[in-house]
Amino acid sequence: MQVILNQDVEKIGQRGDIVDVSRGYVRNYLVPRGLAEVATPGKLEEARRTMEESQERDRRLAERAEEISNILNKSVITIEARTGEDERLFGSVTASNIADAVERARGIRLDRRRIRLEEPIKALGTHQVPIQVHGEVEASVKVIVVPKL
Repeated sequence: MQVILNQDVEKIGQRGDIVDVSRGYVRNYLVPRGLAEVATPGKLEEARRTMEESQERDRRLAERAEEISNILNKSVITIEARTGEDERLFGSVTASNIADAVERARGIRLDRRRIRLEEPIKALGTHQVPIQVHGEVEASVKVIVVPKL
């Protein structure tokens, strides 16, 4: 019997998949728990349309991510930080600081959790900072930390 999954079901499939399972499994497990619904011709067409829309949206997001990645790879961001004697930083430059600087410089809003800093930057100079833009798409921004005058 064919069903359309409403949620991911382990060893069966993911949300939106159309799968063949036994009638008893459908009647006793999937439908009562709201995990699936019986696949009628109307529901099958709706599921296919939804799947196509989802794929188109994912494709557009991937294209936009590539554009953003190209912009970020060419970007050089300068961040001013307070320094003390021996030009040591007071505090550090964090992912939030980098996200704010990228937004000011390029107008691209980044989630600070997507900036892959192993540890905050604590020294003046040039640093390459990897950023996960979307899914598999990554970029690298050159960040220059200079003393605040």
